[in-house]
Amino acid sequence: MSDSVAFRTQISSPLGPLTITSSAHAIESVGWDFDETLIAGTTTHSCPVLDECARQLQAYFDGRLTAFDVPVAPAGTAFQQRVWQRLMTIPFGQTLSYGQLAETLQPPTGPRAIGNAVGRNPVSLILPCHRIVGSRGDLTGFAGGLDRKEWLLTHEGAILC
Repeated sequence: MSDSVAFRTQISSPLGPLTITSSAHAIESVGWDFDETLIAGTTTHSCPVLDECARQLQAYFDGRLTAFDVPVAPAGTAFQQRVWQRLMTIPFGQTLSYGQLAETLQPPTGPRAIGNAVGRNPVSLILPCHRIVGSRGDLTGFAGGLDRKEWLLTHEGAILC
């Protein structure tokens, strides 16, 4: 664990174990990188922000939460930070294409640069990179895998079965 990450836990989800890391003040990562040293649902170190994130993720998966409000502090470049902040404004159950997202940034940038920034999002789900789709609405790129992306968008009602 890096010096900046003092807390981590692993929780169960319908899509497999999720590992959450945080400082005492903000979530630094959420992802499906399975860590065999952690047993699902067991906290290695705990703090209120980590516990609240785990509670909110469970409520999201249970269909009781549509917007997260835990503080996040993902490490990234200034450009990545701008893209990730924009991800937080995409409402539950809606999607944007990489091009649409690119057009909303000031100054506007290209879809490839957006794709690279979205792909490096360390706080999956809370910064909802799964809501970014291809120009024709096709499911493209997701660090957690396209099967998980499809499940998440179906769960949110953005894809109808």
